[in-house]
Amino acid sequence: MIIFASTIFFIYKSMLTKLPEENKKDIAVITMARNDDFFLTRWIDYYGKQAGEENLYIFLDGEDQPIPNNAGKVNIKHTKRIAEHVVAAEKRRLGFLSDTAANLLKQYKLVIGVDADEFLVVDPNCGKSLVEYLCSQNIKTSLSGLGIDVGQHLVLEKKLNPRLPFLSQREFALVSSRYTKPSVISKPVRWGSGFHRIRKYNFTIDPNLYLFHFGSVDFQMIQDRFLDKDRMATGRERHIKKRAKTIDLVTKLKAHTGDKWLAIARHIQSFIRPVYAINKPSMAGWKLIIKIPERFKSVV
Repeated sequence: MIIFASTIFFIYKSMLTKLPEENKKDIAVITMARNDDFFLTRWIDYYGKQAGEENLYIFLDGEDQPIPNNAGKVNIKHTKRIAEHVVAAEKRRLGFLSDTAANLLKQYKLVIGVDADEFLVVDPNCGKSLVEYLCSQNIKTSLSGLGIDVGQHLVLEKKLNPRLPFLSQREFALVSSRYTKPSVISKPVRWGSGFHRIRKYNFTIDPNLYLFHFGSVDFQMIQDRFLDKDRMATGRERHIKKRAKTIDLVTKLKAHTGDKWLAIARHIQSFIRPVYAINKPSMAGWKLIIKIPERFKSVV
């Protein structure tokens, strides 16, 4: 009888221990942006369908920032604008988002942190939504998608039509370790600037996840950003020029076709690190241009 009672008590105690985790919602998605209404609108549309609008958290940098027209149930908050150089601004921004993610992990099993022009995509061949896939993985600390920096081919592709899916209009991309980011976290961490790494932890590149970056998706859009006084005043000119470089590479270099090149890139990034940051991936200087597989055309 004593053994039976002890067994019941142990089971009951175990259930109580697991209950808070079981009650958590699946995934929250967070970002912080300024003067990015174009991408934020698409960001809300994509992640709202994947995770539910009520699980999206957008922080607008400055009280002057308009709320996107399709905000719906999205949690949006204006923060005080602090005009400072990009290095200091990124440190402050990611410190804020790291703290925010830590608080959200009290309510959610996972948090996705991405910029407004970044879209974490699960391979359509998996036959699962992003939430379904991530919740099926055993994520100890973080998970990364392979970085795909989409660029406009100036010879073959026209100006972007904002009413159509991005990937239905763009066929080529640079496989970039810069965008292989630890976007998905399962416990509180400190993201480095731009979500590019998490301090004191390694990264894991998932075989079925891709982080599509669309900052280089349209040449005219990049040109317009040079006219943005906010960006120029805070030292972002160099950052914008990198986006133009992606377009130049996509236009001039031969594109490789087939999933084998994505697998090779994933393998390289998993084992080669830059000397200045051993917890960041690297392509060892290889500028790998790929033709984006057809199955992704309608995803974003």
